[in-house]
Amino acid sequence: AATVIPMPAAPYQPMVEPMDPKRLAAESAKRNNLPEALIRSVMHAESGFQPDALSPKGAIGLMQLMPGTAQQLHADPHDPQQNVEAGTAYLRALLVKYENHDDQVARAVAAYNAGPAAVDRYNGVPPYRETRDYVIRVLTEYQKSVEAKVSPANVP
Repeated sequence: AATVIPMPAAPYQPMVEPMDPKRLAAESAKRNNLPEALIRSVMHAESGFQPDALSPKGAIGLMQLMPGTAQQLHADPHDPQQNVEAGTAYLRALLVKYENHDDQVARAVAAYNAGPAAVDRYNGVPPYRETRDYVIRVLTEYQKSVEAKVSPANVP
């Protein structure tokens, strides 16, 4: 009779879940030492948390990276994790660039939308309706998130 050699059990493989955009935002914010609420507000304004979002101007993914920006940041803009990490790192760089300005966050968010050259040219948020609406949308959502976190209902 032939000897039957049992096959080894397959190694445990955790179930691979699609990456939750809000979890990606939280992890990337933590790695880049930025408020999670800010990253989520930008992501919401940029893509509505849709990993496959594509703008008419060619911006890609959750954080709507332009292909050139993604290339500079060595990221595949179609990979949600790389997209969020690169977008968060870019936003952090913009916050550092404008750290000596009272309107630092508004400038950084405006530069994320319109580019730092436009913010520098106008010495602040450029007069473009799209950019002004975008900055208001992001900062309003961010402020609501911050206020919700510190509301009396959330204090033990």
